[in-house]
Amino acid sequence: MEKLNGKDFKMMIESAGNNLANHHHHIDSLNVFPVPDGDTGTNMHLTFTSGREQVKEMKSESFGDVAKVFSRGLLMGARGNSGVILSQVFRGFAQSVDKKVEINAVDLGAAFLRGTEVAYRAIMKPVEGTILTVVRESADYANVMVERNPEMSVNEYFEIMVKEAEESLKRTPDLLPVLKEVGVLDSGGSGFVEVIRGFKAAVDGNPVELSKEEESTDSPAEEKEVGYRTQVHVLLDRLAKEDHDKVEKLRMKLELLGDTLIVREEAGRLLVSINTLMPGQVLNAVQRYGTFEKVQIENLSGELSESIVEDVNLEPVEYAVIAVSSGEGLNSMFKDLGATHIVTGGQTMNPSTESFVSVISKVKAHHVIILPNNSNIIMAAEQTKDVLPEEDIHVLPTKSIPQGLSALIAFDPDAELEDNMEAMEEALEHVVSGSVTYSIKDTSIDGVDIKSGDYMGIMDKTIKISTPVAYKTAKGLIDAMAEGRDEEYSVFTLIGGEGVTDSDLELLKHYINKKYPDFEVETYLGEQPVYSYYIGLD
Repeated sequence: MEKLNGKDFKMMIESAGNNLANHHHHIDSLNVFPVPDGDTGTNMHLTFTSGREQVKEMKSESFGDVAKVFSRGLLMGARGNSGVILSQVFRGFAQSVDKKVEINAVDLGAAFLRGTEVAYRAIMKPVEGTILTVVRESADYANVMVERNPEMSVNEYFEIMVKEAEESLKRTPDLLPVLKEVGVLDSGGSGFVEVIRGFKAAVDGNPVELSKEEESTDSPAEEKEVGYRTQVHVLLDRLAKEDHDKVEKLRMKLELLGDTLIVREEAGRLLVSINTLMPGQVLNAVQRYGTFEKVQIENLSGELSESIVEDVNLEPVEYAVIAVSSGEGLNSMFKDLGATHIVTGGQTMNPSTESFVSVISKVKAHHVIILPNNSNIIMAAEQTKDVLPEEDIHVLPTKSIPQGLSALIAFDPDAELEDNMEAMEEALEHVVSGSVTYSIKDTSIDGVDIKSGDYMGIMDKTIKISTPVAYKTAKGLIDAMAEGRDEEYSVFTLIGGEGVTDSDLELLKHYINKKYPDFEVETYLGEQPVYSYYIGLD
């Protein structure tokens, strides 16, 4: 095959999506930590599915058009660090092939190089031995080879790229010692290899089919995500005269964001209705044409159906504070401390960029502050700035639930933004974060031997102890957190997860009071899944 058009790329995307779906459980198992939330494969699968769903009904046969819409879908559906990096690779890829109806192997080489550049720029501190390395090394090598042979077919290009990506993946443990310690290859890099294997299979005429097992075992959460659609109705008042000629341009822009589109002018008003996966982008595009009079966003996913009608002309509030949380008790803690909105998610379910965009699009605030409360969610939250550049969005890099709670304690709704951000950043940096969860496999990491089913005590990113009993593990973790702490640390916060009782928390409180009498102890039932305890020391 010498050239690819939009129809070919759609087939490639379908093949790669199926291949990633068929292997995502294996990719999950490659995560270094043996925690039950090792979800790199799932995050990449759901991210890719978001892009695939966006191009499925496209009629255009322009490669550049399909790449552009695919990139937007990935951006909005991006979950976890691996999903965000994947979306950035194809963001750069789409920029390179913009307006190209057909591309050849030389264009592919340039596009993947551009994707590499954009992905690296998106990461503040790139780490080698990860998906970034696999993308860069395979893209660099394939581009060198295509420069030497510009007449190369796209089949030959992908054969070279896949082989180099596989070799690069094998080298990841030599670049990232923790991979070698645990005996696994990088999970994000493994996901990227499956994507380009899927591309290669399609251009070779043997596109990957979804396995029977995957067809029958997709989790309900994944099914809901894939089928999630919203219907957006917007009524704009005072449509500016000079904007009448731009309505057709708006229509063309919205056609890339969804289907069942209506754009109609009525007596000085502009009516827009569209089914979309990206309501935030729809509102962003439409708002330039007048003043919002009414916005209605309706979820069309069956049992989750709900209608939200907002009078968007209400005076904006000063702050919207969005916290990521899971568990009724934990959600209440965040709301009591000043969070205005909760995005459901956390360790076992990383929310997508669209999850944040959807919330921000429904509120009107001078300043938006996002608390991701997990290191694997920060990048997805950061992408909201690209999607909604007109909003004043600030992502506080909270990496744990205790950090998020401490940051909110420092938040003052009457203070200036700069003062709030400074106080909240200072608060989260002072927190020592701990958690207790169970292991899903036998392994040895951080010098600790771990058996499947045992409970691990994790302080920040280090496993400190593993025992068969959650309470015993929690005590050992508390000891590790308290060791060597000066008088600046004075309060332990214990948050019990699902299955933990007030009595369990009282036993741990008694243990701390007896062994560390200088510390105060606060206890809460957070009811969070998977993690028996969140423990904060401040």
